[in-house]
Amino acid sequence: MRPYLMLGTRNRKKRQEIVEILGDLGLEFGDLADRPDVPDVDEIGATFEENARLKAVQFARATGAWTLGEDSGLVVPALKGRPGVHSARYAGKQGDDAANNVRLLAELAPLPDDRRTAYYVTVAVLADPNGDVLATAEGHCHGLIIKEGRGSGGFGYDPLFLIPEFHRTFGELSPRVKHALSHRARALARLRPDLRRLLSVGPA
Repeated sequence: MRPYLMLGTRNRKKRQEIVEILGDLGLEFGDLADRPDVPDVDEIGATFEENARLKAVQFARATGAWTLGEDSGLVVPALKGRPGVHSARYAGKQGDDAANNVRLLAELAPLPDDRRTAYYVTVAVLADPNGDVLATAEGHCHGLIIKEGRGSGGFGYDPLFLIPEFHRTFGELSPRVKHALSHRARALARLRPDLRRLLSVGPA
């Protein structure tokens, strides 16, 4: 029987990315999409780590399973760090990618090209079935915000987030390339030894 890891999300695209990144570990993955009995977590933290911890702890206690809580977002220094921890609900409604992108572009419109630098952040937190946090990892990916979206891959701000070395946005890159570069992949790579040790699974 494979070790079970609950992914603390109802976002199908986020689940897919995590499973693609960690799929070789031989885990059985669950998520909250089919668990209406588990209440959402109020993301009241001031940092990505605080929100990731809230999700990992509360979802682990609610499900009685090893749980990966993760919080991610986009940081634009010229906007004083916005959207930041509010990335998924920047335009007001949770998960409205199109509206969030419109707001971001509107706020950046008056700024010169050299002030459109940005970076993605992911913090991943692993909690045991009692809700005790046993591992934390963080990953960043730096890029630029272009003036109109390109590509249909990924989600969130991906069509606007350009990786200069590749001259492509996250929306244009293949999953294989994105998973070698992304903030989420980097955080999960750092968490991988802890997953392997604590859940007794696959290769490092």
